[in-house]
Amino acid sequence: MNDLAAPSAYGVLTEPTTLTIRRLLPGPIERVWAYLTDSELRRQWLAAGDMEMKLGAPFELVWRNDELTDPPGERPSGFPDEHRMQSRITELDAPRKLTIAWGGGGDVSFQLEPKGSDVLLTVTHRRLGDRAAMLMFGAGWHMHLDILSARVTGTASEPFWDGWSRLKTEYDQRMPA
Repeated sequence: MNDLAAPSAYGVLTEPTTLTIRRLLPGPIERVWAYLTDSELRRQWLAAGDMEMKLGAPFELVWRNDELTDPPGERPSGFPDEHRMQSRITELDAPRKLTIAWGGGGDVSFQLEPKGSDVLLTVTHRRLGDRAAMLMFGAGWHMHLDILSARVTGTASEPFWDGWSRLKTEYDQRMPA
């Protein structure tokens, strides 16, 4: 396992507005794919929302970050208890790649690659608007993927909001100004 795929590995800017973050998860690939595409499983680490597995299919993601960990931690001011985002599938190669349009701009790709009995998950978030977005999404993807790792390994995760706040500070120190 390399440093980028280690549990709790930091995301890196692979282009000026592109964040890439990796996790090595226990397989098989179909199980990890289900955590990306099945609303009930995805709700446990990211956001709910039924997806029709069809190129161009629209769907809605619904975040309830207070429900991801018990306790949820201290939610920062300005964050609602629920967030909804319209999206659509822009690339689909089951069970290896899923790319979705991200809100008003950018896209997020999830790539799965078998590594023995494990699966390397690479998340790439493109066209992040500015440094503030990079910090918010860097901390967000990092914490969400830590929770996914905890779910698939049967371990505990730190409270979502406490981890997100800590990671936002750490990403602020790690990312170029």
